[in-house]
Amino acid sequence: MGLPAFSSARKRKGGNVRETDNISVIKGVGEKTKGLFAKLGVHTVGELIRLFPRGYQLYERPKPIQELKEGEVATVSGVINGAVKTGGNRFRQVTTICLKDESGSIKVLWFRMPFLKNTLRPGERLIVRGKLVRKREGLLMEHPEMFFPAQTYEKKLDTLQPVYPLTAGLTNNQVMKMMSQALEKIELEQEFLPEDMRMKYKLAEYNYAYRGVHFPKDKEQLFYSRKRLVFEEFLLFILTLRRIRQKNEKMKNSFMFQRQPLLEKFVEDLPFELTGAQKRVWGEIERDMNGAHVMARLIQGDVGSGKTILAVLALFYAGLNGFQGALMAPTEVLAKQHYEGISELLEVHGLNLKVELLTGSMRAKEKRETYERIRNGEASLIIGTHALIQEKVEYKNLALVVTDEQHRFGVKQRETLAAKGREPHILVMSATPIPRTLAIILYGELDISVVDELPKDRLPVKNCVVDTSYRKNSYRFMRQQVEEGRQCYVICPMVEESEAMDAENVTDYAKMLEEEMGDGLRIACLHGKMKQSLKDEIMEAFAKKEIDILVSTTVIEVGINVPNATVMMVENAERFGLAQLHQLRGRVGRGAHQSYCIFMTASKSKETKKRLEILNHSNDGFFIAGEDLKLRGPGDLFGIRQSGLMDFQIADVFQDADVLKLANDAAGEILEKDPELEESEHAMLREKIERYSEGIVLETTL
Repeated sequence: MGLPAFSSARKRKGGNVRETDNISVIKGVGEKTKGLFAKLGVHTVGELIRLFPRGYQLYERPKPIQELKEGEVATVSGVINGAVKTGGNRFRQVTTICLKDESGSIKVLWFRMPFLKNTLRPGERLIVRGKLVRKREGLLMEHPEMFFPAQTYEKKLDTLQPVYPLTAGLTNNQVMKMMSQALEKIELEQEFLPEDMRMKYKLAEYNYAYRGVHFPKDKEQLFYSRKRLVFEEFLLFILTLRRIRQKNEKMKNSFMFQRQPLLEKFVEDLPFELTGAQKRVWGEIERDMNGAHVMARLIQGDVGSGKTILAVLALFYAGLNGFQGALMAPTEVLAKQHYEGISELLEVHGLNLKVELLTGSMRAKEKRETYERIRNGEASLIIGTHALIQEKVEYKNLALVVTDEQHRFGVKQRETLAAKGREPHILVMSATPIPRTLAIILYGELDISVVDELPKDRLPVKNCVVDTSYRKNSYRFMRQQVEEGRQCYVICPMVEESEAMDAENVTDYAKMLEEEMGDGLRIACLHGKMKQSLKDEIMEAFAKKEIDILVSTTVIEVGINVPNATVMMVENAERFGLAQLHQLRGRVGRGAHQSYCIFMTASKSKETKKRLEILNHSNDGFFIAGEDLKLRGPGDLFGIRQSGLMDFQIADVFQDADVLKLANDAAGEILEKDPELEESEHAMLREKIERYSEGIVLETTL
């Protein structure tokens, strides 16, 4: 594709619909559909076109059965050979056929579709498209898309069909239909990237890219369209961060801190000695808080490196100096855990500081009383969720804000806090293992400290990568751990209803596990589609040892600290990114008992084995992140997304690391030439940045 084609969108007339219009202007979007889109965070036409596909179905010509390979998604055309069979159990009904072509035959099966026995007939021609997996009986195709009669496949041949994030009641075809209308009717946006930059970095034109990423004609158009949108998102993010940093560097520190002997005694009396890395990083925090300018520091440390105690020291330092310190957590359960832990430390060490808990679920009277204690300065330390920055909260002298795991703490929130008083110091805690070269770009508005040493008494997690034949052994091992008083996690990938059912479903899996494990074990399940109150209730019950085995999606990647949990078993481990698997592994190994992580995979591919073996042989998150980056390579369009790693709409830090570096170079060139973006060629870019910074979320983690 040549660069001139990038301007082709300009030849199409724009419609009369604007990005700011409500999606109800799209034909077919009534109140019910509008409500369903709202669940996906889509309210306007602009938000709709930024609901990017999470993948694509590529409809290629059918392959001979003898050429099929494990792990690939392929199309097969053949004749149904023999009877259509049904089997399985009440939780997982299975319908099976044998499909035969001139080169061989393959077993094809569907889950929970018993009606197919009355639909399919022996001898009929059928086209199926799905993923090839290897089980004990050999290579087979699980839960494929079916084309019957076979001629219907011709319409989709050689096309790339987008696959969207969905919610119950909304189908992929509905989203495609609405998306097509929106792109046809929306007014064309004027290109805001300078022409010379687009030519230098081979970037598609703005409007062309949006159509190309949703409805690409081929892989090449998809590659260039997606590259443009990823580059744009990274560029706006980096330019916003650089401007924040410039602002921070000019911000004077209006809080006078003095040395606190009580804090030094607290450190001496701890039942453990701080590691060399912890001492170094605490020195950097203390120096910042005593410095001339407001602190904006990221503490990056692997799971279990002891970042929490550094947050506690900073909060106590603020409190003992007569100021207030706040710690924001992503969930009420984790906020309560922090509150209880800090309260206990204050009591044991005799520190006269008042700590308050503030969460959304508190009763109105409790909130009013808490607000008053915060307002009059009686509360020195305030632990809570997003409720900490709501309008009704007034601080007397907030000097420090510590942000906790995966908490979306953005520019607007920071301004909200500043408006409540003086500009507070910011301490961001992150256990997300990002290679330093990328971290410097992604956390560009923050100074970075790394806690690169684990406490000596921490037992490393023992790992194993196994195939599905080990499942029964792993169940026996989990039962043994529960009998010894421990608890276990089982993680399943979350799958959309439209997706091939080659991954374990949480609800069904929990029921199956109850049957498999027998009576006596308390098993519960947890997934992202539950109400937050129910999720909190289940996580709290697990923390209180009222649940033995928790079957969950990656929603538990962040949220609770359960030192008694010693086993983490991850089903379909090949479906996760390495950095995410390492984060999941961090849920165990938090107590005095030896912990174990079992990575289970049905895949026999060499690539999968190579990836997972990195986890098997290393507990170092930063090494793992670096290796993950190497394995992906540049331009890995269909790589595994790292769920939860920053909050980008289309970009992925690992998958798009090469584009991130290009965007960083481009940002440097722009600011070197025009630091305030005052030149006419940057007018639209400046406006775009201002709009972007209104909603930017800077993921911050503990």
